[in-house]
Amino acid sequence: MRVILAEDSTLLREGLVRLLAEEGHEVLAAVGDADALLAEVEAHTPDVVVTDIRMPPDHTDEGLRAAVKIRETRPEIGVVVLSQYVERNYAAQLLTSSAERVGYLLKDRVAQVEEFLDALERVHAGGAAIDPEVVRQLLIRTTHVDPLTRLTPRERTVLEALAEGHTNAAIGQKLHISLSAVEKNLNAIFDKLGLSRTTGYSRRVLAVLRYLES
Repeated sequence: MRVILAEDSTLLREGLVRLLAEEGHEVLAAVGDADALLAEVEAHTPDVVVTDIRMPPDHTDEGLRAAVKIRETRPEIGVVVLSQYVERNYAAQLLTSSAERVGYLLKDRVAQVEEFLDALERVHAGGAAIDPEVVRQLLIRTTHVDPLTRLTPRERTVLEALAEGHTNAAIGQKLHISLSAVEKNLNAIFDKLGLSRTTGYSRRVLAVLRYLES
């Protein structure tokens, strides 16, 4: 795939460039700030953008704002944001507009090379790649009535895996249950979330959005 990187840590940025090149991917540009990222996206047509959330000059949310802008103006480009910590507000801002071609990973995940590369592939293919720790943090609920409270523990676990971007087959392998059991749980989830009349892949997207918004 064709990738643009934005990371202000020279060591991590160069490490990612080398890793992706060794895996046969083309790194179109590797920059250290959000303005340069937007300029490179405008100049090129990457398949996926990988960006840190916090970058110069203020080291607040420059990378996130650039990622959101890219998703709004170039929805065909996959966007993966990297964060040192789970930042729930940032995750919700990035993810709730759509659960397609998007990833939110902790930087520690980059060290797990196979998992990182798999996440990029999922985003490139049009799916989602949400770090399990991010998903766990997003499970911290408010006291408001939430349709997710109607889900059984197994259904919540299946929905959590769905939010991480896994296919039905991968969910079955991850949870050690049959494909038919995964489908049964998903149908129950769709019904309890009021999505039973919606057809196709959009139900999966809507279920993930409902999960992330609650």
